This record gives sequence, structure tokens and C-alpha cells, in this order.
Amino acid sequence: MQASSRIPTAPVGAAGSYVARFVPPLLDPEQQTPALVSGPNGKAAVKRFNVYRNNVTVSLIEALAATFPATERITGETFFRAMARFHVRETPPTSPLLFEYGRDFPDFIARYEYAQSMPWLADVARIERAWLDVYHAADAPALTPDALAAVPPNRLGDAVFMAHPAVRIVRSDFPAVTIFAVNRAIGPVSRIETSASESALITRPELEVAVRNLTPGADILLDRLLSGVPLATAAEEATSRYPSLDLATAIATALEAGAFLAIHYGEKP
Repeated sequence: MQASSRIPTAPVGAAGSYVARFVPPLLDPEQQTPALVSGPNGKAAVKRFNVYRNNVTVSLIEALAATFPATERITGETFFRAMARFHVRETPPTSPLLFEYGRDFPDFIARYEYAQSMPWLADVARIERAWLDVYHAADAPALTPDALAAVPPNRLGDAVFMAHPAVRIVRSDFPAVTIFAVNRAIGPVSRIETSASESALITRPELEVAVRNLTPGADILLDRLLSGVPLATAAEEATSRYPSLDLATAIATALEAGAFLAIHYGEKP
């Protein structure tokens, strides 16, 4: 997908009246061809509009397939395209940029009737959407381990970590990270032996998107830190549920992954 690719969107500005009549029928085959669409000599252009309608729908389905390749691999192409078609009809694009389309797709999957036998599928899709968002996030130098080492010990508990633009966490009740990984890899899909819940830390160190499987408790710690909670509070919340959590290792993992931008003290700036 290229960022310059454009698609019809919701009404905007003075052209809203025209767009409001033209766009909805593009995504809903039950609606009639707009009367404002005509061919040579003022004749109705139903066939031409249907061709354009199909092209728009297909382009949106293909955009979803490009964003969610592991999801498509899990379901198979036929199932995925049918599911995506229903999503396209329900959720029109709001941005002219194709890579922006599909933010609501994981939530759609979670309530899609025919995907209920795969309760982990929506979380796999959430990881894939986060992967794309991290890929397109702004560049910025990440906080280094040296910066943390320079924090005075008496101020460490008050340290507030600013999230890097290219970081996301996806928490799942299923082994979504493992399922994601085996279905994004090249080659046959190996048997998945675990059924444990997993959480993904998605970052972009050294310009390559990386997905890490966080240890239990580390997901709570990092989620709270990325929300601007001071270190002492985040650590207390995480260890209250997972007493054996290795705080130093969890923070080192996040720093190595490039999850933070800076450190402040007290309230989040």
C-alpha cells in the first residue's frame, strides 16, 4: 500500500451534498445508482457505476488483506474476503489514505458471527494493526539504558516515562503473539502448544518493527508506564498481581526495545 493511494471518504466541505449522495451507494449494493450519475446523452449509467462500485470494494478488501496478512492466512482467503466485505459495507473509510483503513476491523472480527470459533483472531488482528501503526509512527531517538542509570536512586520511584511514538502494547487472553508470529513467518505453520495468555510489545528499534512477547506482569508494568504512571505506582500495581515479576528485567526489555522517549519526574507533562 502506498500512502498516496486515495479512496472515497465521507462528505467534506462544499462538495458534501454531492459526496453524500455518491459515496453511500458505492459500499452498499442494495442502494440504487444515484440519479446524478449518468452516461452519454443523459442515459443512466448503472453498469458503469456497478463496475466502479466493485472496484472500490475490492480495493478496500485488498487494503485489509495487506494490513492483516496473518489474519487472512489463519482464516483462508475466501473466509477473509467475505468477512472483509461485510466490514467494508458497515464501516466506510474516513481517510483518503488506504493504510489508515481498517482500524475498526479487529473489533468487527470480535463480534463477527462466523469468527466466534476463533476467539483469539481479533487479538491477532490487533497486533497486526499495531504493527502497521508502529511502522508509520514518527521517528525519534529512543531513551537509552544509560539515561535510566543516571536517575538518582531517591527519585527513581517518581520517574515518569514518556512513550515513544513507535510503541504499542496489545494484551490478550490467548496466545495471540505466538499465533501472530507463526502466521507471519515464511513457511509452514507449526503446531502451537501453548494456550496461555500473551501480551505483545510492538516497537521499531533500528527502523525494523519488532514484536516481543512480554512476561506476565511486565505487560501491566509497561502499560502503566506508557500511560504516564510513575514507576513506583506502576511497579506496585504489577507486583501486586505478579509478586515474582522481575522489575529490572522488564524495564531493561522495554529500554532495549526502544519503548520510551524520555524521563520526567512527578506528573506526566
